[in-house]
Formats: sequence, structure tokens, C-alpha cells
Amino acid sequence: MGIGFLLLRSKKPAAKAASLLPRIVLPRNDVVLYAVGDVHGMLDPLLAIENRIIRDGERFDCPKIVVMLGDYVDRGRDSARVLEHLIQPMPQGFRRVCLRGNHEAAMLSFLRAPQRGLGWLEIGGEATLSSYGLDIRQLMRSGGLGSREAASIIESVVPEHHRAFLQSLPVMAVGGDMVFVHAGIRPGVALPKQRDRDLLMIREPFLTEGPRLPVTVVHGHTPSIVPVKLGNRICLDTFAYSTGRLAALRVRGNRGAFLHAP
Repeated sequence: MGIGFLLLRSKKPAAKAASLLPRIVLPRNDVVLYAVGDVHGMLDPLLAIENRIIRDGERFDCPKIVVMLGDYVDRGRDSARVLEHLIQPMPQGFRRVCLRGNHEAAMLSFLRAPQRGLGWLEIGGEATLSSYGLDIRQLMRSGGLGSREAASIIESVVPEHHRAFLQSLPVMAVGGDMVFVHAGIRPGVALPKQRDRDLLMIREPFLTEGPRLPVTVVHGHTPSIVPVKLGNRICLDTFAYSTGRLAALRVRGNRGAFLHAP
């Protein structure tokens, strides 16, 4: 059975829109939803949690959707291989939906204009470029990032299909009364009016107000050793690049359960 998605678009002119990035609606009937927290360049934990999900999902005779919550790159050593894996399809009966995290946004900014996106290097981008075989420090010593040659080298190491994947990532997925985002949502603001920056970056007042929101928000971005469930806020960022562990949430109907790997 195929799994369809509805693309949400703002009705406002682009210059005034709260969102310039895509948002999608997930089916909630006759599906099992899984969500996975921040990967941060850790391929082995990603493969382990996916295997755990696949084994778990084989029990259910319906489509399974795996929602990845963003931050696939930076800090860990395997960012390039993580992206390559995420681009590939899952086994029959499963479909993966990848959301955008603030680290993907920062990587794209750097790739578009290295000199203006140097902040990305300070939050883990150096490790990501290293995973593509590029020594960014050596490149900076040999002439900086403003030259055409440097820009050409950076462009050449990141495959076009990786760039296209990053650019295609939506910032929010909504399924019934559940919202999947990277960082969270701004309390008191209707979902269609949520701003991209908040969905990618917010902490407060979301972390405090999240438990009392009228929808269940599943997110990453704010790390903890174990998944955090506080009322209607569920965080799945488990410091993968430090702990070597990823967590997932399974939702079927109104019931949820955490999965862990390894």
C-alpha cells in the first residue's frame, strides 16, 4: 500500500509568509508512526535504531512511516554516509520522512556562501566536511574561503544529490493531533503561522509551555541522556554523538512506546 503526503503551502505572498519552507501532513489512520531523534553524523546508531524499528514494525500489517527529526550532520564522523543512507529507500512497507534541523540549515548556508556561513564550522561543520574528505583548516590556510578556487573545491566535495536532499527537507509534519518538528513550536501561535526559525531553533518558551500545548509535539534539538516526555512534549534527542545511542518513538492510534538502540 502506498503512503501519500499532502504538501502545505502558505497562502500569503512569499515576502510576508511565516514559512518559506515546506510542511507536510501525514496520514494517521491505519498507519504506524515512528520518530527518531538527532543523528549528528553517527551512522552505526542510525543503522541500529532503524533495524530495531524494522523488527518492531513487522508485527503491524499496515504502512509504517519513520519521521526523522533533523540534525543528521555535524559533530559525528560519518555525516556524509548518514546523508547517503537517508536518501536511500527503506524496506517495503516502510517510508522515511526526513525533516530539516538547524544543522542542515547551517550547512546549506555555508555551501551557498562559505565566507558568510562560517558559524557552521563552530557547531560541528568541520567534522562534516572531514567526512567528505575535505580538510577545511588546510583550505583556509591556503587562501581563505573567499576565492573562487576554494568555493569550487567545497562545491565539488558535496555531491549534488546531497545538496538536493538538504534543500528539499520540510520543517514540520502534522498527523492528526501530533506535530513533528526539529526544535519545537511557539506557544500561542497557530500551526500555519509558525515561523521556520522557531521550528528549527526554539527552546524557550516552548520547553516550559510545551507540556500544556493542545497538540502533542515530538521534537529533538534539546539533548538529554534519555527521551523526555513532559505532558504534550516528547523530546528524542539523546546526545547520539556522545552516548552512541538513538531513541525512537512508536505511535499507533493513541498509544506510544519508546524504542532504544543499541
